[in-house]
This record gives sequence, C-alpha cells and structure tokens, in this order.
Amino acid sequence: MTSKIKVLFLCTGNSCRSQMAEGWTRHLKGDVIEPFSAGIEKHGINALAVKAMAEAGVDISRHKSKIVPELPTMNFDYVITVCGHARESCPYFPGKTKIIHIGFDDPPRLADGAKTEEEAMTHYQRVRDEIRAFIETLPGGLKVK
Repeated sequence: MTSKIKVLFLCTGNSCRSQMAEGWTRHLKGDVIEPFSAGIEKHGINALAVKAMAEAGVDISRHKSKIVPELPTMNFDYVITVCGHARESCPYFPGKTKIIHIGFDDPPRLADGAKTEEEAMTHYQRVRDEIRAFIETLPGGLKVK
C-alpha cells in the first residue's frame, strides 16, 4: 500500500488561501494527498473564505488557523507557498521536502475597498476557483521547476 503524499500549504496568516487549498485538496485529492495548512502567523479563519468554499460545496468552517510548530511532527513531501510573504519567510524543512511557490492573489486585500459583501465575494470566488484549478493538476503539478 502506498502512503499518501504529504503537502503543506503555507501562507502569511493561514486564514484564507492556504485554508482554501487544504479544503480543495481534501475534497478533490484526499485519496492520494494528505493536506495540511499553516501560516507564518495566525490570523484566524476568514469568514468570507469559509463562505466562498461553502458555495462550492467544501466545508472549511471547522478549520483552525495555525502556525507550522502547531502541526503534527512529520516530514512533508512538499511545502507549497501560496503568497509572496510565505515564500520569503518560509521556515527550513529538513529531509527531502521540496518547496514550491504557487502564488495566488490575496482576497481580503482585493476586497478591501468593496462596498458590499457581494462585491467582496467576487474576489474570494475568483481566487477559490484559481486554487481549485491548481489542485486539480495534483499530484502531477508538484514537479519542482
């Protein structure tokens, strides 16, 4: 029996993009990938990210914002940084861990000037769909470039 590929999605606050990536991976690729998410800092789960994922049929409402030291001790096969800050601040991972950067826009920053929740949600929905498209390429999309 082959063990699942262990993937950590890392972002700044573990509130939005990395949570979406973990949720999509569990939903779409949970049979071959064991996903985790964490942040360089903890910002709490973003309510609009939860809402955007729920619209797509993926429940991340029970996810918790966490930092790398709070994760179970293990060797990840891949660490995927999903924002520039996480890429620049990525901690050291021992062993065979491969670090890949796949950047996604920051929905809270994009939605900052939105006048309504509906207007704000368009940013979350777009990024949610971009993350899904990336997750659908896995595990083949994990090749280090």
